[in-house]
Amino acid sequence: MIRIPLRPLAKILRAREKGQNPDEIEAEARRLRHEAIQDKARRRAEGRLALMASCFVLAFGVVGVRMGTLASTDPIEPQSAVMSAQIVSQRADITDRHGRVLATNLLTHSLYAHPHQMVDPVGAANELARIFPDLDAAKLTQDFTGSRKFMWIKRKMSPEQMQAVHDIGEPGLLFGPREMRVYPNGHIASHILGGSGFGNEGVHSAEVLGVAGVEKAFDGWLRDPANEGAPLQLSIDLSVQSAMEQVLASGMEVMSAKGATGILMEIQSGEILAMASLPDFDPNDRPRPLLKGDPSDSPLFNRAVQGQYELGSTFKIFPVAQALDLQIVNPNSGINTTTPMRIGKYRISDFSNYGPQLSVTDVIVKSSNVGTVRIAQMLGVDRQKDFLQKLGFFDPLPIEMVEAPTGKPLVPSRWPAVTAATVSFGHGLAASPLHLAAAYATIANGGKKVTPTLIHGRTRPEGEQILSERAAARAVEMLRQVVTRGTAKQAEVEGYEVAGKTGTADKPRPSGGYYDNKVVANFASVFPASAPKYVLIVALDEPSVTGPGGETRTAGTTAAPVAGAMIRRLAPLVGLEPATDENLPVFEPRFAPRVESQPGDELKVVANQ
Repeated sequence: MIRIPLRPLAKILRAREKGQNPDEIEAEARRLRHEAIQDKARRRAEGRLALMASCFVLAFGVVGVRMGTLASTDPIEPQSAVMSAQIVSQRADITDRHGRVLATNLLTHSLYAHPHQMVDPVGAANELARIFPDLDAAKLTQDFTGSRKFMWIKRKMSPEQMQAVHDIGEPGLLFGPREMRVYPNGHIASHILGGSGFGNEGVHSAEVLGVAGVEKAFDGWLRDPANEGAPLQLSIDLSVQSAMEQVLASGMEVMSAKGATGILMEIQSGEILAMASLPDFDPNDRPRPLLKGDPSDSPLFNRAVQGQYELGSTFKIFPVAQALDLQIVNPNSGINTTTPMRIGKYRISDFSNYGPQLSVTDVIVKSSNVGTVRIAQMLGVDRQKDFLQKLGFFDPLPIEMVEAPTGKPLVPSRWPAVTAATVSFGHGLAASPLHLAAAYATIANGGKKVTPTLIHGRTRPEGEQILSERAAARAVEMLRQVVTRGTAKQAEVEGYEVAGKTGTADKPRPSGGYYDNKVVANFASVFPASAPKYVLIVALDEPSVTGPGGETRTAGTTAAPVAGAMIRRLAPLVGLEPATDENLPVFEPRFAPRVESQPGDELKVVANQ
């Protein structure tokens, strides 16, 4: 820093030469020095004030932003820190098409023990065995008095049981909160929902994972926090599903069947309103799978999706519809039905001798094997295979269930003339009842392919046109006549124009060949026939009913009447009113009372005329 002198010599000499007072020069220099010092101090103070103001503005800005962030977020309850990481289960609910809950979460507690912290391990073991009858007091005593530091006692328990354990007063018995999956409707729609279990499990929580059905198919979606807890809405109707299971269970009992399947599906959308498989189970207490034997003997086996059955005469409408589409035949064309017919060394015959000729319509109405084979021969093997493949009988259905791939149809590896013949009337190719429902829905949908779905309201691309609308409509008309004058008369429900086809197929032996007294009875139907809206499939595994003519197993006497009872029960639930021209009679009164006025505006009956 350069310091300027107060009395510079040069200025002093010049002032003396001019006769001026040198003290004035010193006073001016001192004034300038003091002003410079003041300016510097002022600039320093102003800088400090600016810095302090900036700090205050920044601090208040941070506080304001933080307060705004807190105000816009949901409040969170404070939690105490624990040594183990918490597993938070936020699995979304599953509902039916009307929002009624099918699966939800319930807060419960698990019970675990620290034996080294127990005061009276023997007494605690005895009390726990009293509260939980499935526990062994001796085994608990052994565990509590041994070297174990930690052990699970009960993964789930009721609030009453929790209070009883709390009343024991044992410090070594501890509770861990957790969510569990609950299915409030029990057995209803059990095969669709599948069930769930605990995955990654800790002391304070457990992760709920789907193990089957839509629970597993949509496991990632149900656990995704990005969905913000939005429920998964299925296409099924809880009321319709419950009614179907009731009717199906009753029909299964009356027909002495081993198992039963029912499917109700909207034709245009492909949405499944109800799908049942019996026997079923309670997903709240899901049984263990069978380790040996026939998988179909397990209640976990979903016959509607996983079942691989030869579907019998329900297949006959497919070659007929294809022949109508290709204009090879018309409904009145005559078909040679002379029985039996031979293909190589194999003989094919009808249930009854229908004479030398039937119309195409009567081939379906009377369910002629020979007539169907004749029509299939007109089509040829390649066109038959191509049509069945387009209908979906060669591949698993893309329905939203993990079990779907296991229901892949069993398609012959070779397709000689005899295979083409037997497949035309439902033998030699095995598929699930859901495949049959999709194929019948395609015919009833004006020939446009229908893909089944369990999700409500999902927009999907329009299906491929497999049949012409004209051929599809004629096929439905033939199915209608099967119910009015054919093998499915017991499926008729007045006012609902049921159209359908029965199918009875012998069950194959595991060792080869077919059983003589075991069948799968199917009835595939659409209604109302004039404007098809719904497809209904009913299948009975090994039915047998005794009637006036003795024991019978045919679909016309087993599956058809069950389907009729089901339509009668379900149609009103889906809002379908019966089409009838009948009006309730209007009764005129026999007598008309004649009254006369009385004083005070009172009316008095004088006579009846």
